[in-house]
Amino acid sequence: MHPSDPGRARSRAVVASPSTSLNGARRRCRPPSEFQHYFSRKGLIERRPAGCVKAIAASASPHSKCKSRKCRPQLRFTVMQRNDGRAPDEIRPINFELNVAPHASGSVLVSMGKTRVICAVTIEETVPRWMKEQGVTGGWLTAEYSMLPYSTQPRKPRDITKARVDGRSVEIQRLIGRALRAVIDLEKLGPRTIWMDCDVLQADGGTRTTAITGASLALAIACRKFVREKKFAAPPMRKLVAAVSAGILDGQSIVDLNYEEDKLVTVDFNLVATEDGEFVEVQSSGEEATFAGSQLDEMLALGRKGIAESIAAQREVLARLMVTPSSS
Repeated sequence: MHPSDPGRARSRAVVASPSTSLNGARRRCRPPSEFQHYFSRKGLIERRPAGCVKAIAASASPHSKCKSRKCRPQLRFTVMQRNDGRAPDEIRPINFELNVAPHASGSVLVSMGKTRVICAVTIEETVPRWMKEQGVTGGWLTAEYSMLPYSTQPRKPRDITKARVDGRSVEIQRLIGRALRAVIDLEKLGPRTIWMDCDVLQADGGTRTTAITGASLALAIACRKFVREKKFAAPPMRKLVAAVSAGILDGQSIVDLNYEEDKLVTVDFNLVATEDGEFVEVQSSGEEATFAGSQLDEMLALGRKGIAESIAAQREVLARLMVTPSSS
């Protein structure tokens, strides 16, 4: 699996010894299960000499005491701090650099921490063939996503060398397309297709969510230009949209994962929502782990807060553009 979207590492745990001796009495616990054997071999479980039951008197029956406690291995998890010093509910610094692709109708270089993505909009005076064949009115919006070879270490080969787009890229570009189509009036486009190209310059976790946030701003800027060029009477984009990742690391819900955190979380969560708080997509999955409803609520709350901050950053840029003379 590619480093930008890695498999999740497991939290390191410590387990009690299955047997110990106290006051001459031998206490025997249940042998380790196949589950414990497996993770012990994987190096994910370490054994410590502490016993699995409380101290018992020499006259007490070791067997009965152990049975009452069930002698289950006791797990102890190490609490980890975020490696960049952020609070659990704090997103990485977000920045937008505009007009990085002169031939695009709207372009943004968006940065979320060390993750950097170019999002560029172009428009074609045609629609996909399936729309013509099915008599579908209006226009269409589609997205393409790719990671440049030098965006990660080691180098990522270009898809053209494999003669196909890898499955991860297909999944992400479909997600970007769905997110943007949710906030644009396709009927107002007329028989046109808007292309959103998202190219990752540097990957440090959250490339898909960063791409959606940058694509939203790029599309808003492009729609402003289309109105100025009289392609549209009014901007077809109804609202802004943004996305953010979250996860559970050592039992703690955190937002906007960087690459190192992305490797370690046991639960992965992505949220896409509009500026008025409506959801476009919610993705959550455990990596050989489960999560409670309360944890899902925590991640959802963190995600909504992070999206509100990303939307505010987009609005700030658009507000500056409104008072800046057009360059065309």
